[in-house]
Amino acid sequence: MRVERARYFLAALRTGSLRSAAAACGVSQPTIGQQLTVLEEELDVVLLTRSPGGVRATPAGEALIGPFTRLVAAEDAVREAALASNGTYQGRVSIGGGSVTVETIVAPVVGRLLADHPGLRFSVREGPSGDIESAVLSGDLDLGVVTTPDEPAPGGLVRRRLMTAPLGVHTLPDHPLARRREVAWADLDHWPIVTMRPGTVLHQRLRKHLPKAQVMVEAMSARTVQTMVTRGAGIGLLARFDTRQPAGDLTWLPLSDAEPVQVSLVQRTDSQPSRSSIVVRRLITARADELSGGGAGQ
Repeated sequence: MRVERARYFLAALRTGSLRSAAAACGVSQPTIGQQLTVLEEELDVVLLTRSPGGVRATPAGEALIGPFTRLVAAEDAVREAALASNGTYQGRVSIGGGSVTVETIVAPVVGRLLADHPGLRFSVREGPSGDIESAVLSGDLDLGVVTTPDEPAPGGLVRRRLMTAPLGVHTLPDHPLARRREVAWADLDHWPIVTMRPGTVLHQRLRKHLPKAQVMVEAMSARTVQTMVTRGAGIGLLARFDTRQPAGDLTWLPLSDAEPVQVSLVQRTDSQPSRSSIVVRRLITARADELSGGGAGQ
């Protein structure tokens, strides 16, 4: 059995249609349909049900998702080891993300790239999620690591969920809210707030739930939000991407009625990623797994 057929099967489930899977894999739709038929004949099972609305896994297909995922990962690991051993990682990869995703996910990956793949060149751009997705769609960036907007992905982009992060607030230890174990949106209504700038997911969430909130600072980075809170500018609305103690010994309080923030890896659907991009993507996924305790993408 060719491993590529397992890739096509997983891509069909991930994207929901053979057309989208073909675009993501860089092959024609007839090719991917033919290869999936061959795979079903090889295994003597029906893996997918096809309909005008897309494709979905049969019970037999559901049972094989795990084995197919491990098979594809094993082949990728072998190829990566072979390429790394002969120094063929060249080329350039451009990555975009918001300030918090760059700090917590992309920066550690960059450090590992410098250590393990010195022949690979890369660039990193920070910006709001919408700007990063636009840059990926236009081809200016190869990959994006963004806090997922509430709106569906633009046509031509695919978002792969990496992890989720709880939404909450940072306060000074002597703030009246700091005595609580958690807060709700309504508890923030009369307090000055420090959060991220317009165009970010956090700013959108704040304006949705508290349209009349007294926003004192609209920051460019999560670090600035925390710094402003330590200076008494207000309470800081942020997603918590790791469990390290926040700067300045601030108190963290989860928002009990807030949906978690999702982090997604963004790529174009109509381009075949380079081998170097695949390496970077794998390291980004592994870093997200570390932050979420091994549960990224679940």
